[in-house]
Amino acid sequence: MNRNKAKGSNAERELIAMFWDKDWAAVRAAGSGSTRFPSPDVIASNTNRRIAVECKFVKGEKKYFDTEEIKQIQTFSKIFGAEPWIAIKFSRKDWHFIKADDLEMTKGMFAASIELCKQKGVDFERLINKDHP
Repeated sequence: MNRNKAKGSNAERELIAMFWDKDWAAVRAAGSGSTRFPSPDVIASNTNRRIAVECKFVKGEKKYFDTEEIKQIQTFSKIFGAEPWIAIKFSRKDWHFIKADDLEMTKGMFAASIELCKQKGVDFERLINKDHP
């Protein structure tokens, strides 16, 4: 496994453990990004909410997403009845969660910077303690 993929997988496992520590069920979706069907990286739920998460580990201060990647998390979430969230772990920082609809559109791609995540996103505690989407 290449180094970047391993870091991404480790970040997903870390996020799953965080959900379980707060009494949420969470799983990694096998084949995420490698099947013809929309598939998030992580699916998490408690008795009240379902969340579909696209996870990214980023070395820099901004992450770009192609439109198809965002469309897929939104499509999956709509069909599954889940909230679509993007989870970004910037290097040496805590997780940031931002709704797919709150991403910035730049040059035909979506983008999330640390600043945008601070303005429009939430941290893990706020994500899991929200009363509704």
